[in-house]
Amino acid sequence: MSESTRRWTPIQPSDAPPPAGAYSPGVRVGNLLFVSGQVPRDPVTGELAGDDIETQTRRTMQNLQRVLHAGGATLQDVVSVTVHLADESDWGAFDRTYREFMTPPFPTRTAVGARLRGIKVEITAIAAVGG
Repeated sequence: MSESTRRWTPIQPSDAPPPAGAYSPGVRVGNLLFVSGQVPRDPVTGELAGDDIETQTRRTMQNLQRVLHAGGATLQDVVSVTVHLADESDWGAFDRTYREFMTPPFPTRTAVGARLRGIKVEITAIAAVGG
């Protein structure tokens, strides 16, 4: 199926290279924006942000904001988040840092432990955009 016959639009931030894998950073269908797992790497250089959960969470949330912005949304539009943590005991520090970006009322959220290939956190999200 070609991109022109799909019922959704791929979202790619203009200031970052396309992903190396076979996925879109975001997909918009109707008034929903689905954001692929964002990680704590600089989207241009690929450099890993820090080695602690707080620094990595901040970079990951900034990356999430970039894709949301490219799709016409903000963090305030996010309705659901899935968080993958390499170490489940990082949940408290992750949550404190997450609250620097997200304000009440909070979206739904699921946090799971996962093997993340050398990073501490990955975040996916769904946002409601427009009317």
